[in-house]
Amino acid sequence: MTAAPPSARHRRPKPANRALVRILVVLTLSLGVNYVVWRWLESVNWSVWWIALPLVLAETYSLVDAFLFGITMWRMKERGEPPSPSPVATVDVFITTYNEPIDMVMTTARAARAIRFPHNTWVLDDGARPEMRAAALEAGIGYLTRDPSWENMPRHAKAGNLNNALMQTDGEFLLILDADQIPEPEILERTLGWFRDPEVALVQTPQFFTNVTASDPLGSQAPLFYGPIQKGKDGWNAAFFCGSNAVLRREALMQLGLAEYVRQVETGIRQVLRTADRLLSQARKEAADQGPEVRAALDKVTEAVGQARRELGNTRSSYSEVTYRFRQRVDEASRGVVDADLAALARDLEELGELGAGPAPGGDHDGNGRLVPAVLDDAALARLASREMSPLNALSSVRALVDAVDVSRSDEAQPIMPMATLSVTEDMATAMRLHGMGWRSVYHHEILANGLAPEDLGTMLHQRLRWAQGTLQVMLKENPLVQKGLAWGQRLMYFATMWSYLSGFFAVVYLAAPVVFLCFDIRPVVSYGPDFLVRLIPYLLLNQLLFLVIGYGKRTWRGTQYSLALFPLWIRATWTAFANVWFERPLGFVVTPKTKQERARPPWRLVWPQLTAMALLALSAVVGTVRFLLGTADFDLLSLVVNLFWVLFDLVILSVVISAATYTGPESEEEKVTQTP
Repeated sequence: MTAAPPSARHRRPKPANRALVRILVVLTLSLGVNYVVWRWLESVNWSVWWIALPLVLAETYSLVDAFLFGITMWRMKERGEPPSPSPVATVDVFITTYNEPIDMVMTTARAARAIRFPHNTWVLDDGARPEMRAAALEAGIGYLTRDPSWENMPRHAKAGNLNNALMQTDGEFLLILDADQIPEPEILERTLGWFRDPEVALVQTPQFFTNVTASDPLGSQAPLFYGPIQKGKDGWNAAFFCGSNAVLRREALMQLGLAEYVRQVETGIRQVLRTADRLLSQARKEAADQGPEVRAALDKVTEAVGQARRELGNTRSSYSEVTYRFRQRVDEASRGVVDADLAALARDLEELGELGAGPAPGGDHDGNGRLVPAVLDDAALARLASREMSPLNALSSVRALVDAVDVSRSDEAQPIMPMATLSVTEDMATAMRLHGMGWRSVYHHEILANGLAPEDLGTMLHQRLRWAQGTLQVMLKENPLVQKGLAWGQRLMYFATMWSYLSGFFAVVYLAAPVVFLCFDIRPVVSYGPDFLVRLIPYLLLNQLLFLVIGYGKRTWRGTQYSLALFPLWIRATWTAFANVWFERPLGFVVTPKTKQERARPPWRLVWPQLTAMALLALSAVVGTVRFLLGTADFDLLSLVVNLFWVLFDLVILSVVISAATYTGPESEEEKVTQTP
């Protein structure tokens, strides 16, 4: 493909009129609320609740989705030309790779080396390949891989690779590129200027793919996301890191890494103190019949737990100081318990001596004149065994818990992890944490790097599954709706992306409802008559008009198709992410292949649920029509037409999987799309 001249690349299309967009948002959502409220109050056929309730829930889900989209579009931001960059800024360019072809990586690396702004270029080879090292060094490009400290430690995939490199470099800013994303020479000149605002931590640019045909059967280009949606999120200061083609401020990342380190250590200490409370509570119950010295010692340790909690909230106290002082208090209390416990044991032995007829052979008095048996017979041993367990055991356990607080985080290769490691989508999680700390982000709407998209269905599905799993991991572990530091708009912007991946379950309902109606006369809606249509049709038309205005000049239809057509993938992603977070089941992370996976025939098995759904939909259309013509159906013509149209719409949406399964890659340069922001 011949790249467009710089002037063309920098030219931006005329933005959608913000006032018109806001009017359409208000009208669409008003009609949507009117329709869904009517559905709940007047048109749910409760006699067949098993299909009627899921359908109205699916429609409610769609309305919430429309609200989140409308809120996103409400503040769509057009930034215009960037400021000029600081001439003294220092930059490290990171090219992440694991097993991609060396030629591909070196093509990107050489293009990165040719970036005009002064910088250092590094290949981050997580595969530690000698031939990759040799190729990079021969080209005068830096090479980094994991050091021995990562052996037998969690690797954290791409996040770990970046965290390792962060500790071995020192550039003020980082340009992160995937192995296939070839940068334009002006990429730093066009993005670094935004960092003149000291609060900006991230500048994200679009991801654009050069090996995609105009029809884009795999839905690789994302013009709605890398355009109106990211612009809308940018208006709420919530444009997020997408893993590549982004520049980040090192200071912000290191601050984030330190904050996360502190949080992890504090969490560990608080868990220890909670466990100590439970141990001490049990020890106090067992010591109810023991002397006042023991109870006083336990009270002292309990007070030490409370004091440690208060000190954790004091920013002037370091964690090492808190744990040290706590150990000292436990040790002091332990000495009192030891003395009391030994005194109690001596009293028990003396009582055993007094109970006997006299000292046993060899028995004598101790230095204080107390009678001590020389031989402990079975009866004496049974008497001693019946004593309450010493509370010293509880205090020893508390002391061991405090000693186990891992300030050095020995379970990780390095204690500071600036890039978030809680998810396989480290990019979104990192951006959300940065926003939570008060940093700002910028979406720069200009294509400044060209990459390669999947060229076969299997690779595309693998990539989408990983994105969905990672996003849902973040939602389950750090739900943005409850994260401290985020503004309410930022919470909704992150939640909107996560919410969209729950659509798989509701897609099944949308596919099933017309089938059960046409084949079995089961009506989830009381009536498909005028009351239904007068509320639904204006809502749907305005919703589509909103999309047309926002996506004017962009090919957004593929995205609409795949949001429904990949319903089995979204369901699988939801279940596997839930199982990973709650039951610690592995996701089986694998790097997405960057080269085409050759197949002898179309991989129909990968889309069998969609093909099955298409067959059932087509069959139901035939059955319903025949039954109506024969007069055996219990529905009128209007209901038949509504459901046939519904079936047709579903079939058109699902038909994309046929194009995807039979796709063999771009045939010629002429078929590839041109660069348009």
